[in-house]
Amino acid sequence: MNWRRFLLPFSGLYWIGTSVRNLFYNIGMMRSSSFKIPIINVGNLSVGGTGKSPHIMYLIDLLKDEKLIATLSRGYGRKTKGFLIANYSSKVYDIGDEPMQFFQRFKNRILIAVCEDRAFGAQKLIDHYNADAILLDDAYQHRGIKAGFNILLTDYNNPYYKDFLLPAGDLRESRSGVRRADIVIVTKCPDRISEEKHKEISKKINLKSHQQLFFSKIVYDNKLIGKLDNVEKSTWKNLNVILVTGIAKTDGLVKFAEENFANVLHLEYPDHHNFSQSEIEYIYKRYEDTEGRKRFDKIIMTTEKDYMRLMEESMIKDDLYYIPISIDINDKEKFNQTILEYVGQN
Repeated sequence: MNWRRFLLPFSGLYWIGTSVRNLFYNIGMMRSSSFKIPIINVGNLSVGGTGKSPHIMYLIDLLKDEKLIATLSRGYGRKTKGFLIANYSSKVYDIGDEPMQFFQRFKNRILIAVCEDRAFGAQKLIDHYNADAILLDDAYQHRGIKAGFNILLTDYNNPYYKDFLLPAGDLRESRSGVRRADIVIVTKCPDRISEEKHKEISKKINLKSHQQLFFSKIVYDNKLIGKLDNVEKSTWKNLNVILVTGIAKTDGLVKFAEENFANVLHLEYPDHHNFSQSEIEYIYKRYEDTEGRKRFDKIIMTTEKDYMRLMEESMIKDDLYYIPISIDINDKEKFNQTILEYVGQN
């Protein structure tokens, strides 16, 4: 039995607090700011690990040629305060790892902003930067800003309907929060889902007629990206890998690495972890102790998000690589059409 289940009485108190807060927003006792441009919120009911970043990047790719798109994040883990726009001089500690990841991928083709006050940040993007549409990163519970379209993500291997509220589980609010979603995406799905499993999930989620359900899977790139060079998939079977992760859920990546590389040593750290100098030295020592020539027989591998925090560490930066990921959505045409229609009509 999971020991956290003993914390269920405290989850009851958490439920009271979050339910009262949601009620106050629903009846207008707490104010939500609305805006005249399309705002799409991508979030989840749990504390992390559902794959928000690749889904936001999918939306950016879909919309960036249609509108001047902005992403708006809190900037988790940054050491700055207030409203900031990412630029070529931005560091990960200025804007946070996920916004940095967006900037490294898209550069100045979109606006990438961080602000603790989402409503203030949205108004700034509209008034001073002429944003045509805003993608809210992880703001499903941030009801101070009223998104016109809500996308809720839930992990195939740990769906919200099997989870519990904090601290007994990982839910930030009760399962009924799904009612605010326009689209629910079951993420990190296997390559094939049986018709029976599809029906089971659909029945459990039990969406209303105006809501839509989609399924997505992670697609790993066929090359690793590094500062000095890239590593093509044809050479992976001969590589010894030190896999460094600071993300919420690592099972999928570890499985992928073990299936594709000769040997994998996994060094796991908490989500959004800020690596200390002693930890960097430890990572490098394990790398040094691994058999083979640097960058030919062995590498240090990480996620794209973790790479943002590790790429400036001089001790390991030349030997550090990340694997880009993207998502594939079932019924992609229907999904794209739904998003494009919302943005086009608003």
